[in-house]
Amino acid sequence: MGSHRRLALSGLDRSTRVTILSAAAAATAAAALGAAPAGAAPQDTPATTKATVDRLFEQAEKATESYNKADERADTLREQVAQAKDSVARGQERINTMRGALGSLAGAQYRSGGIDPSLALLLSSDPDGYLDKAAALDRIGARQAGELTDLQKAQRSLAQERTEAGHKLADLEKSRTAVARHKRTVEHKLAKARKLLNSLPSQDRAAYDRASRSGRGDMPDLGSAAPSSPRAAAAIAAARSAIGRPYVWGANGPSGFDCSGLTQWSYAQAGVGLPRTSQAQRYAGRQVPLSQAQPGDLVAYRDDASHIGMYMGNGQVVHAPYPGAAVRYDPVGMMPVSSVTRI
Repeated sequence: MGSHRRLALSGLDRSTRVTILSAAAAATAAAALGAAPAGAAPQDTPATTKATVDRLFEQAEKATESYNKADERADTLREQVAQAKDSVARGQERINTMRGALGSLAGAQYRSGGIDPSLALLLSSDPDGYLDKAAALDRIGARQAGELTDLQKAQRSLAQERTEAGHKLADLEKSRTAVARHKRTVEHKLAKARKLLNSLPSQDRAAYDRASRSGRGDMPDLGSAAPSSPRAAAAIAAARSAIGRPYVWGANGPSGFDCSGLTQWSYAQAGVGLPRTSQAQRYAGRQVPLSQAQPGDLVAYRDDASHIGMYMGNGQVVHAPYPGAAVRYDPVGMMPVSSVTRI
């Protein structure tokens, strides 16, 4: 076969032979690659798959906090829009009333002002009574001028309120769009994580589930440190009562929680209102060093404070970890601590 090819190529010029030989070499290489077994590329190990799942859960948690922030803003704007609409309606009602009063005054002036005042006085059978009426009409004119000025001011104020209400409505629509976008991001990350978990061999999946759910809800040794305040003690009691309830993204209790939803709900049971997001909660009180943490303090994690838990004492926190893992105790150093906040 080789000699036959050499004979077939001998009659061609050099450049043509080079081209044909190059093409043949490329085809041979491609055939060799194509013949490689499908499993030649390195496959993900269970360990790398689990690391990817953890990373996806972290990304989903960050998106959840963005969702919470946008949703909180949407709620605030919704209230402001409702208040603005009520204010505009009241302003319009006031203007209608003022217009009606001015119309009555204008009618009275028209009915009594049809002839020259001096002629009316001359022809009047009751000059004294006419003078009294004329004085009253003068007062009506001055009052009408004042009410007309008030009406113009009210109209300008109403126009401004309508403009502000329109801006708030536009902001509300933007917030709604942001909420929907963050929700899609969270759902995409969680769906991808679940797909990867389902791809694990059954024994590895079971091991991951055990690490996520089992042996974490029992009461650890929390030491004897006292809560930082009575309200912190009440929040601690609430957080303990939530042990074992599921992580539900975007939820703030009582049947399920995300991380900031748990701390917000726990302090709400103590009569303390916290912001909705972990990023805002880290600034809701006085920051202290981790070495001085007391039960009830909030512990924020990662540089962006995208996760948060409550310090319970003896190096333990309670937190809502991620989907599939219930509210539980974990060591305070389970991930990098960015701040500790005393409420």
